[in-house]
Amino acid sequence: MLETAWVLGSPRGVLGLLVNGDLVLDPDFDFATELPRLLELCAKYADREIDLADACLLRMTELTARCKIWTVDRADFTVYRRHGRQPVPCEFPPSK
Repeated sequence: MLETAWVLGSPRGVLGLLVNGDLVLDPDFDFATELPRLLELCAKYADREIDLADACLLRMTELTARCKIWTVDRADFTVYRRHGRQPVPCEFPPSK
């Protein structure tokens, strides 16, 4: 959510997405419980310098079968894999 606000340049855009139901937060994601897997993902993608936000998003896709990441980060999210080999379901903006 914070990264989205940064990309949009304002927290109001993200808050609007939340209010409209277009952005859904996972209230069941427990950072402390997921820490071992997050560390594994950070080690696996250390060559890409994965950030904590991406690691959390990647882990959330492993926990939720029906999901999609909306991102402009095509370079990383086309490389990341969930459950070891599965591509991460993503939606990217049209290429120019």
